Amino acid sequence: MPRKILVTSALPYANGSIHLGHLVEYIQTDIWVRFQKMRGNSCIYVCADDTHGTPIMLRAEKEGITPEQLIDRTWHEHKRDFDGFHVEFDNYYSTNTPETRHYADTIYTKLKEAGLIEVRAIEQFYDPIKEMFLPDRFIKGECPKCHAKDQYGDNCEACGAAYQPTDLIEPYSAVSGAKPVRKTSDHHFFKLSDPRCADFLKQWTADPAHVQAEAANKLDEWLQAGLSDWDISRDAPYFGFEIPDAPGKYYYVWLDAPIGYMGSFQNYCGKNGLDFDEYWKPDSTAEVYHFIGKDILYFHTLFWPAELHHAGYRTPTGVFCHGFLTVNGTKMSKSRGTFITAESYLNHLNPEWLRYYYAAKLNGSMEDIDLNLEDFAARVNSDLVGKYVNIASRCAGFVSKRFGGKLGEIDRAATVEYEAAFQTGAIASAYEERDYGRALREIMRLADVANQYIAERKPWEMAKQEGREAELLEVCTTAMTLFRDLTLYLKPVLPKLAEQVEAFLNIPPLAWADIWAPLPAGHVINDYQHLMTRIDPKKIETMVEENKQSLAPTPEAAAPAPIKHAQHQQNEAKAEIAASEEKSAWEPFIGIDDFTKIDLRIARIANAEHVEGADKLLKLTLDLGTETRTVFAGIKAAYAPESLVGRLTVMVANLTPRKMKFGLSEGMVCAASDERGGPFLLAPDSGAQPGMRIK
Repeated sequence: MPRKILVTSALPYANGSIHLGHLVEYIQTDIWVRFQKMRGNSCIYVCADDTHGTPIMLRAEKEGITPEQLIDRTWHEHKRDFDGFHVEFDNYYSTNTPETRHYADTIYTKLKEAGLIEVRAIEQFYDPIKEMFLPDRFIKGECPKCHAKDQYGDNCEACGAAYQPTDLIEPYSAVSGAKPVRKTSDHHFFKLSDPRCADFLKQWTADPAHVQAEAANKLDEWLQAGLSDWDISRDAPYFGFEIPDAPGKYYYVWLDAPIGYMGSFQNYCGKNGLDFDEYWKPDSTAEVYHFIGKDILYFHTLFWPAELHHAGYRTPTGVFCHGFLTVNGTKMSKSRGTFITAESYLNHLNPEWLRYYYAAKLNGSMEDIDLNLEDFAARVNSDLVGKYVNIASRCAGFVSKRFGGKLGEIDRAATVEYEAAFQTGAIASAYEERDYGRALREIMRLADVANQYIAERKPWEMAKQEGREAELLEVCTTAMTLFRDLTLYLKPVLPKLAEQVEAFLNIPPLAWADIWAPLPAGHVINDYQHLMTRIDPKKIETMVEENKQSLAPTPEAAAPAPIKHAQHQQNEAKAEIAASEEKSAWEPFIGIDDFTKIDLRIARIANAEHVEGADKLLKLTLDLGTETRTVFAGIKAAYAPESLVGRLTVMVANLTPRKMKFGLSEGMVCAASDERGGPFLLAPDSGAQPGMRIK
């Protein structure tokens, strides 16, 4: 039976442009939704702009417009960018709507009736210069848990801890830079510490269907440490929904943001005659999935399920969490020109190039992914142009010119591997599990099979020889069928290119089951038109250079520095001097995020050989389980090539390939050495297998 699925992505905030970091999530979600629809499932994808909060209010005030005018303008900008990257929402809405307000009030009222809302007076930070209470995100300071500097007032981006703004060490206003003062105000709290919430969440988060194992481990840490009540109200002035029967009090934006999923879906239901409750009632058989970044895990896997459950709604079937994006191995940088907006990218490059590259990097885990701009160009040019499109460009012309575009019979022997791949369901399984990298590796393996078939049969030579017309038509028809199959597999990732191929092959939109239906003899295809060009590295350079100029930070845009007394500055200076004198031999230390940027993998040395003309190098062929790499290693003085074959070792798998005069080196093996000797290759313990990641 077809599945009923509702899918959401995290709501982009209506206070800025969509950038390449945001797009990881929306492209990941769009691929999964398109795959489900190709499989014949009912899959509805909704999203919305997150529109409430102090940042919206302050920016609108600065621009001299109303918050409503600001969020309307931003909505159209966001929708333009999503359309540009072929992210196909079934409904893209806003949280500043009657539907979202209805469900916010409903959930709040039900939680209050259940005794899970409490009003109590709290001390709150107040900006004496701006004369306003400061929301969490407008207070910065030192994290009370891990002591990371410049963290927001609600949760730490370094360790993930959640806390109250008043817990921050050395807080300052992010609006004016002033040291905030404390004032008392009545606030509304969702009692997440209530045993009913804690007991429910321990059970809910333990179910592997709900969250990934990595997320479950983090959630268990938070649950073991104890949950704090959640402050869900903010004082006027504030742009948002006023809480019923509480004049001057507004829902905190994080309360109505996830409720925006329900608001957008209700809007969709109203326009399409669907029953909202069929998806959101507690005993619903529909599936609901949220795609989010790991920075908002706390809100989506603790607050959100608890409030839904205790308000009488169903909880998510699963919350899929992904990592952050780095560019060229580091955080996106305005000074380097790698803080790139969606609009800027689209001005220079094909959006499907980025969709493919992100997909090749995503594996369904919470690992960060890196957009290496050099590797980006190399992989797209190699895979999409050199392997995939190459199949059609080599054979389609013969069908049009020699046979009037009419296909013949296929060579059944050449389709065996394709049929086997479909029967195993490996590609479908990889898509379902959001392991798009694994899916694309298998698809490119099949592209290699097709190219090898063409290279062996040499249709260009057949075309020159009399009496081989039937054979030529069979080879080209087979190539077109294999190309059609590859297009089907790639369609969730490359939807617009797939449309072009469908038009070229003169076929209806491809569905997953079409793999069983070969292109019939006599079917007429259209003349081949060029499908995709190679990436010109100069266009990437131009884009980066333009972003250096257009996105360079200005003094006005920079966050205000905290105001400090002279004595405090002297104390800080003394502390810095003392710290510099006490550094150990291992400093500067790195964080776990720095370590995880290095992709260390177990590799089996499949072959080792001397390199002619090189005194120190050996050429190693390394087996990573799913692929092989060539690495030139400076270990000739320590090892004979024949002694290395079959050994397991460790390699850096995400090192930028280096072109040497002996060939391309695609990584680095790890070895130890110092004045006592070496190099000594690292060898993993028994049980390790090629391709395993070292963590």
